[in-house]
Amino acid sequence: MIERPRTHPWHYVLLALVLGLLGWFLLAPILMTVRGGFAADPATGRGFTLDHLLLVFKDPLNREGLLTSGLIAVATTLLALVVSLPLAWLNAGYTFPGKRALNAAVLVPLILPPFVGAIGLRALLGRSGGLNALLGTDWDLLGAHRFWGVVVAEALHLYPIIYLNATASLANLDPALAESAENLGAGPWRRFFRVTLPLIRPGLFAGATIVFIWSFTELGTPLMFELYTVTPVQIFNGLKEVSSSAEPYALTVVLLGCSILLYAVGRLLFGGRGYAMYSKASRASGERALRGGVGVAAGAAFALVSLLALLPHIGVVLQSVAEPGSWYRSVVPTGFTGEHFRYALSDPAATSSIRNSLVLSASAMGLDIAFGLVIAYLLVRTGVRGRGVLDALCMLPLAVPGLVMAFGYVAMSLAWPFGRSLHVGGATIPPLLPGVLEVFGANPNPFPLLIIAYSVRRLPYIVRSTVAGLEQTSGELEEAAVNLGASRPVAVLRVIVPLILANLIAGGLLVFSFSMLEVSDSLILAQKAEHYPITKQIFAFSEMLGIGQYVASAMGVWGMALLAVTLVGASLLLGKKLGSIFRV
Repeated sequence: MIERPRTHPWHYVLLALVLGLLGWFLLAPILMTVRGGFAADPATGRGFTLDHLLLVFKDPLNREGLLTSGLIAVATTLLALVVSLPLAWLNAGYTFPGKRALNAAVLVPLILPPFVGAIGLRALLGRSGGLNALLGTDWDLLGAHRFWGVVVAEALHLYPIIYLNATASLANLDPALAESAENLGAGPWRRFFRVTLPLIRPGLFAGATIVFIWSFTELGTPLMFELYTVTPVQIFNGLKEVSSSAEPYALTVVLLGCSILLYAVGRLLFGGRGYAMYSKASRASGERALRGGVGVAAGAAFALVSLLALLPHIGVVLQSVAEPGSWYRSVVPTGFTGEHFRYALSDPAATSSIRNSLVLSASAMGLDIAFGLVIAYLLVRTGVRGRGVLDALCMLPLAVPGLVMAFGYVAMSLAWPFGRSLHVGGATIPPLLPGVLEVFGANPNPFPLLIIAYSVRRLPYIVRSTVAGLEQTSGELEEAAVNLGASRPVAVLRVIVPLILANLIAGGLLVFSFSMLEVSDSLILAQKAEHYPITKQIFAFSEMLGIGQYVASAMGVWGMALLAVTLVGASLLLGKKLGSIFRV
């Protein structure tokens, strides 16, 4: 057994520095948002009152928004479970023709944010879209039933998160447990509900938690489906009043409180503690081959889900190459053109947004790689007290809604030392860094906040990926380099980093690609056209008359291709450990 390296004083200095940065840029925005919801004077943030929160619940529109958001989250999570759990069971326990390719196809939905996929769904499922033309019907699926449009779009995008967690949990099961139950006379369904399900419940809950919170706080998809009576959209529409009204703060506090409460209730009811197993054998040896019609049926189940999940992508691709007005009451466009892609790469607004996203995402990736390496080193290679707190803080962005974090950064930009003056006793201290992190105003400067927001929101990916690499790398190599005269930083950079380079690259790719297509931070923090990232520009194009929808689709295809390449690369580098990244 390798002895853990001795704890040095500089480990605690490093830990204090990391915790300080996380406290300032992760906890402080959340606390500022909460403080704003209880402030008696919203202009100064002073005093305390419960009136703002009470007014939220007294307003029937706000109550309707919370109820609708909750129903969307419940319906999305249940639908994602229904879709993903049978597939994970087939993948973990059986082999069938085309399994490897179909297993990869299941992950395809992750390459397109649901708010971009909503453009494709509107073209396919709209009243004059492809489905009605195919069936000769006149269904108003996205008008009278837009709630279900949002649910389907989000479930088709998020179900791979539950699938990855369920597959990883099933892969760690000891096959002897199910065999013992079978020998005692338990049938397949009884074995599943009495043996398998309790053992994989923590993994299922981990994935379902992320799906629930993401769908509960999703901003972009309801906006694209014009479903405005949901809390995230109500918060977004109230941003302009954030400097003088407490209602946006109170709504955000209620959204955060509901997320935490529902998470706690779900963990109490469904999370539970895990059941220990004496061994965790590989299930590959226990996989049963499905041949003939049964094997074809298993492959068809994967293919059907993949096809349904690909519908938004197909709609976006078709819309991106359709001539304006050519996709009306027809199954597919009747005319095609490549002009929308040319426009997306030549229009000043489009090219500016692409350039902004590349700079912001690359900066966030660089920060996260450096910061994630330090955090992973503290977690794996040291015995400092407080590592548990550090690990929990690093995973917190997965549990805290992105909308709450984005709103918290707005609150930070309005507070001292960046915004309003600080009142201490009878003294008034003016802001020390006015305009450095400004979101609203005549000359906003959102880029620093966007980089910070992207970095914090995607930090769990790089930390989990790097921790996995360090845990598989012997600490004796680092100690040998130190004994030969190398300093600790040199030993890490020259010996350890090359050994975990694949993990750093995989985590960095995920940070970069998901930052390129980040929705909440981009929609909220970028308020002027010259600062728009690509997702905000896609939203702006989608609201334009004429060719706006087509150019938005073309930009979505560019983003889809980028994320597809990076996800495939990360999957090849991390393998089955990719699922652990999406776990609270």
